[in-house]
Amino acid sequence: MSHRRQFIKTLGVIALPNIFTGSLFAATSPNKIIQVAQIGCGRMGLADMRNVLDVPMARVVAVCELDSKRAAEGKRRIEEFYKKKGETTVEVKVYSDYRELLANQEIDAVVVSTPDHWHGLVAVEAAIAGKHIYCQKPLTYNIAEAIALRTTVKAKKVILQVGSQQRSEHPFAAFRPASEAVLNGRIGKLKSIKIGIGLDKLSGKAPAAMPVPANFNYERWLGPAPQQDYMEGRCHPQDSFTGRPGWITTEDFGLGMITNWGAHHIDIAQWAMGQQLGGPSMIDAKADFMTNDVWNVHHHYHVEMLYPNDVQVILDDKFENGLRFEGEEGWIFCTRSEEKVTASDGNKPSNGKSPLLASAANLLSPLGPDAKRWPASKEHKLNWIESILANREPIAPVDQATRSLETCAAAWIGMKLGRKLHWDVATESFVGDDEANALRSRKPRSLDYDVHAIMKKAGI
Repeated sequence: MSHRRQFIKTLGVIALPNIFTGSLFAATSPNKIIQVAQIGCGRMGLADMRNVLDVPMARVVAVCELDSKRAAEGKRRIEEFYKKKGETTVEVKVYSDYRELLANQEIDAVVVSTPDHWHGLVAVEAAIAGKHIYCQKPLTYNIAEAIALRTTVKAKKVILQVGSQQRSEHPFAAFRPASEAVLNGRIGKLKSIKIGIGLDKLSGKAPAAMPVPANFNYERWLGPAPQQDYMEGRCHPQDSFTGRPGWITTEDFGLGMITNWGAHHIDIAQWAMGQQLGGPSMIDAKADFMTNDVWNVHHHYHVEMLYPNDVQVILDDKFENGLRFEGEEGWIFCTRSEEKVTASDGNKPSNGKSPLLASAANLLSPLGPDAKRWPASKEHKLNWIESILANREPIAPVDQATRSLETCAAAWIGMKLGRKLHWDVATESFVGDDEANALRSRKPRSLDYDVHAIMKKAGI
């Protein structure tokens, strides 16, 4: 880890101390099988669970869901997987309350694949319970929750991996070589990064209250979000386990493309700049927001951010999905390939076009032996389990994930206010702007969903 700290220092950012000062698994055999529970069995949750099932050092032993149909599907898929491997009896515990799951001492780790507005609360309570965590991106719904989660993870010395799988080699192989080439000066002084994260479109349906399905605990699902009528279009489809859920495009539950795809691509941009513990100093964002529709997130948008060394980062809904790094000596573009994380993944197939392009072939030639390199990570869930067993920092740790979320959420705040904002990386707040700072958090529906009250009760 000392090599990694020195590497981060060379990038001009402040390295946080290694949080794993003890020997968390000192008495554990390296052959230990990590007992994992899946929290959330929707489109992304079932995909996450399938990835963990493929890791030989892990075993999925439980699921937790507020929709009983989805819980049953998660259980069925686990049983089917292990029976195909020759097991005759497979025990899978099913929970509707994640707090009961966290009380199970036999569970070592959890995968949090809930809607965004639940990430912070579930992950904080999991850390308090001593569970290691894989948390889907974006790390949390807002900035205050991200800071709270980072604080709790470090206090409890658990290992958290965020679902920024573009940092790992599989299934998207273009982002590591592109960011390493930029980091090593292949395109000369970096001038700008143009990021395409896609565009959410209106549903075309007016908001209208609906009866709550008998299989769905909607009241609990709302969690910290404001009280409101149930609409299937703002939750998840009842006739599909793979359909894109509407909470992604409903602002009380998710902030739209800026944190959806933005969490992936802004993370890679900050990685390539050596700003994984940094962020922008200025944000100038404009957007229009959906109205008179069941969905209400931002629609068309344009965001400009200024980073150290005068690097300009621009996001625009007209840009191709991916990142284009522009320097004084050329450009490099990286995106995802035809492989999809889920059946409804929004990335465009490459149609034979390489996901890794450059203005000149030599910009992508192999780096030398003394080049700066990212730590190895063949597959994201595998890296998480390996990190738990080795008691080491994973490829996408909580402190860096916090910074990626802060940048995305700060851009959203800029969209909401429609004016230029100045961000202080050191204090994680806006400079001289009470209105913007107020949007770093929101008041939970009740104290039951107050992450800071839960931390205080736990002595954090």
